Amino acid sequence: MPTYTCPDGHTSQSEDYCDVCGLPIQGAGAGSAGPSAGPAAGTSAGSAAGGPSPLPPPLPTPGAGSSAGGPPGSVLSLDSPGAAIRTCPNCATDNPADALFCENCGYDFTTGQLPRPIDPPDLGSAQAVPPPATPDGTAEWVAEVWIDPDWYNAQGVTAPLPSAGAPAVVPLAERTVLVGRMSTSRNIHPQIDCSADNGVSRRHAQLSTDGQRWWVEDLQSSNGTYVGGAGEPLPTNPLTPGQRVELDDDDRVYVGAWTRIVVRQAAPGEV
Repeated sequence: MPTYTCPDGHTSQSEDYCDVCGLPIQGAGAGSAGPSAGPAAGTSAGSAAGGPSPLPPPLPTPGAGSSAGGPPGSVLSLDSPGAAIRTCPNCATDNPADALFCENCGYDFTTGQLPRPIDPPDLGSAQAVPPPATPDGTAEWVAEVWIDPDWYNAQGVTAPLPSAGAPAVVPLAERTVLVGRMSTSRNIHPQIDCSADNGVSRRHAQLSTDGQRWWVEDLQSSNGTYVGGAGEPLPTNPLTPGQRVELDDDDRVYVGAWTRIVVRQAAPGEV
């Protein structure tokens, strides 16, 4: 039986179109392209023997991941060849092929369970949050500033200790309060002024509140800021600079060579 060679070198028994790739055979006819001397390079043994050659498998098309052997609902990403993705049937978001849940809506690919709706908050049962302290001259909180002989002895400093007496009471009428030493030239005017204690930095620490709770934060001071509870041993580990720490009731804040600060609610008529 005569055979024909297509433009791509395939051997075909059909004289009009190639049996392998489907290209038209130029100069079709028994006399225009005589019998092939042998199988073309790359052809199968079946073609060389004159039998029909199998057609190449069709290329995968987007949206047909399940028919190409991929997981249901997956397609090949055009941006990353060979990287399979899985499209969520609930929100149409593309996810990795091995994802168990949709990254956008939480759809469960394994069970097909839809994401649980988020219940709206019950505004009627929400407790009212008391308003924070306002910078209008009124204050519900105060800071007691003590001279602490025990803290002074633990520091091992040579500066003389001032006479310890009643604490200074500083009203806290702002959301944020600076602890430090005053400097007119640098325009530093801390609300809790510890200028008598040379171990306190100009901008040593900051107290902040939401109206109910207080936090303390070290502002990269030279000698550190320490927090300890009432009746506990003196603290030995300073706070990490820049990290806020919430104060519990009766917590003590230690700064400098002898300064101890206690934040508490103001007594009636105190401020």
